Amino acid sequence: MPSQDPPYLRIADHLRRRVTAGEWAVGERLPSRAKLAESYGVGPNVLQRAQEALIAEGLLEGRTGSGTYVREPVPRLPLVRTRTPGEFPGEPAPDGEWESETWALTPAPEAVAHRLRIEPGDLTAHTRYEFKLDHKVLQLAESWEPMAVTAGTPATLPRYGPWHRRSVVERMARIGVRVVRALERPRPARATPEQAALLGLSTGDALTVIERTYLDDSGRPVETADLVIPDSRWEICYELPVDAPE
Repeated sequence: MPSQDPPYLRIADHLRRRVTAGEWAVGERLPSRAKLAESYGVGPNVLQRAQEALIAEGLLEGRTGSGTYVREPVPRLPLVRTRTPGEFPGEPAPDGEWESETWALTPAPEAVAHRLRIEPGDLTAHTRYEFKLDHKVLQLAESWEPMAVTAGTPATLPRYGPWHRRSVVERMARIGVRVVRALERPRPARATPEQAALLGLSTGDALTVIERTYLDDSGRPVETADLVIPDSRWEICYELPVDAPE
């Protein structure tokens, strides 16, 4: 029976087999999109979608103004999301390798304000993190904390103070704020030029952005963050407890 898959998926599957068979070496440029589209009897848009699927897999990489190349294989590492906050990657840990920069009194953008349930323009502490492994940046994060929660305490600025290398959960606990829940919303994204430069990717490479918001025991959001995770390097897994029936 003929395949019911869309044409771009059939072409992506055939290109995948050609690449893995060694028709093009690692680092070698594939024929032009127009030439490949002609060889498969499809339009350039269909061929582009097929190549984008393989770029998302990490098999190919697109280089602006140059073409599409076979990418050096990079093993994907498991990134386990659990109910235990404070674990690298995704949250600063005392023994993790990371760098950060914090700006106080930052007006909350509208989308951030919505997540924090505050008014747009309300003041936040805004922090950017770079998480590293073997001195290479493998993940990014951008965090906002309402100044109304931490102002006047040693926890006001995540990068500074006596608890600057502690997790959000631990820093909040030190000022009497008990974080009990984390809400996460994963969404697909493409690397911006800035993200690509920091992560050693190509602009447009596939990412997963996890919008994470911490809530205290009253249900109040006390921090929200965007965790930027390259799809070619991390395989996101969720480990959730299951209550056994009594």
